[in-house]
Amino acid sequence: MSRRPGHSASAGRGGGSRLTDPVSGWLLRHLQVLISTLGSLSRSPFNTLMTAAVVGIALALPSALYKLLENGEAVRRGLEGAAQISLFLHQEVNEARGRAFAAELTARSDLAAVHYISPDEALAEYQEMSGLTDVLEVMEHNPLPAVVVVIPVAEHAGVEAVRTLVEEFAAAAEVELAQFDQEWVRRLDGLTALFERGVVIIAALLGAAVLLIVGNTIRLTINTRRQEIEVAKLVGATDAFVRRPFLYTGLWFGILGSLLAWLLVALALELLSGPVNRLAALYYSDFRLLTVTLTDGLLVTAAGAGLGLVGSWIAVGRHLQEIQPS
Repeated sequence: MSRRPGHSASAGRGGGSRLTDPVSGWLLRHLQVLISTLGSLSRSPFNTLMTAAVVGIALALPSALYKLLENGEAVRRGLEGAAQISLFLHQEVNEARGRAFAAELTARSDLAAVHYISPDEALAEYQEMSGLTDVLEVMEHNPLPAVVVVIPVAEHAGVEAVRTLVEEFAAAAEVELAQFDQEWVRRLDGLTALFERGVVIIAALLGAAVLLIVGNTIRLTINTRRQEIEVAKLVGATDAFVRRPFLYTGLWFGILGSLLAWLLVALALELLSGPVNRLAALYYSDFRLLTVTLTDGLLVTAAGAGLGLVGSWIAVGRHLQEIQPS
């Protein structure tokens, strides 16, 4: 009775080993094919580089456009401060009441900043900007009203949210006119939406191009190894065994192309960073061009590897069935 538990434990260990051996063997075979296909590609570096370059350029274009879109969003967030509403107060509202009204607005959570501009400050600013100092000095009284400039927070900087705020402020007793130029917001939102849609369309088209490039390359490889495939099938090789190296070849093309795309986009952004920084300095902005991050590179690599694998799978599935041992 005392030997059975030990015997059972030994059998359990043996059973576990038998279960893991097929898995280890399967992983080892795939690893061998993965490395051997890379070696095969290295033996024809020119052809490999040409195919990887075409894939890389196809992947670099949507990647660069996406990165430019991301930089555009950063610029847009920086311009949200320009989404300001000007509240022109009634002439009979004195400075004490105007400043009190501005203080009431300061307590609102949907406003990022509130600035009160007195009539005298508005006149001085207008004189400086217009150059009509002599003409304005002969006037008996200041015709300009007090102005309260409010800047919504980012969450309320959209067109509809700002329109609601303008309507609310226009109904205040102190306000004679609430003004906001919504055109720039509409144009910017429209351009951003158009650019986003364009990036998606271009990415889809170039992704299809990658599938065709990899698929055509694998098709040519299959044709050059047609006799080898026939012999392999004749001696009993399965379709999975024959298919495996071609799939990994497509995978390598996708990975190599995506790495090249990563390099091209990073180089392009580096070349643009200097002029962009100098342009931002002219506008007294601290904006800096967003460059390629590790996450961006991993996403591009994953996309390239997936497209390469799918393209080779389609090509192999279509053309491998046509090759049968005679």
